[in-house]
Amino acid sequence: MPRDGVALPALPNPDRIAAFVRSGTLPVLNLLDPHALERPDTVVVSEPFAFLVAHGQLPEAARPSLGTDFPRYPSAGFFPHERVDCGAAINALIDELTSPAIAGAIGRRLGIANLGQYPTLVTICRALNRRHGTIHTDSRSKIATALLYLNESWPETSAGCLRFLRRADSIDDQVTPEIKPLYGNLVAFRRSDCSFHGHLPYEGERRVIQVAWLTSEEEKSRKTRRGRFSRLFKKLFGAIDRRIGAGRRDDASHLD
Repeated sequence: MPRDGVALPALPNPDRIAAFVRSGTLPVLNLLDPHALERPDTVVVSEPFAFLVAHGQLPEAARPSLGTDFPRYPSAGFFPHERVDCGAAINALIDELTSPAIAGAIGRRLGIANLGQYPTLVTICRALNRRHGTIHTDSRSKIATALLYLNESWPETSAGCLRFLRRADSIDDQVTPEIKPLYGNLVAFRRSDCSFHGHLPYEGERRVIQVAWLTSEEEKSRKTRRGRFSRLFKKLFGAIDRRIGAGRRDDASHLD
């Protein structure tokens, strides 16, 4: 039951979802609809790397519950999803975001067969400091990454808006226009040695759920342990983390 007392419909049976995927048809889910990626304003790009940008991926009626049930982390950054941190609406959304149906819909647009076969790591961010968002490609342990934004509004600024980039040394050499992290906007990309992305320095609330499809369960365990340690470190030494990033350059990068 969400914190506002409004019950969500039950999630579809996982075996039923798998049957839909095997048959080549996709079920309509409760919060995410795979067919919504077919909207005419969805952008799918293959060069210099495969990515998609989709809008309106969440129902308007779910805004209050998803806002209320979002985890209240005291520190900035991405942390591994723990069901106890979240209300029912966010947990239900993550169940759907990691479902075979959604993985299949994303994978087809990125040119990845059977994306749902790979282990998933979900991390959640409520706020950033200026250290975050430097240009990077994601690690080689990731097959693909999806980001689903849940911010009610965004200031009239480019700071904090995601950019897909042509190279590692310029935050301004964009492949497509930057994406504001607004409620219902979803981006996904296939990791490659040139999947450069990042955003201008931003400090403040920036709600996003990230799903990474990984090469192995071992990588999932390793990243989860590291994420939990990071959460503890930032809880204890968050002021140091903020100071480290205070002077970050716009074109700063960290490459694997």
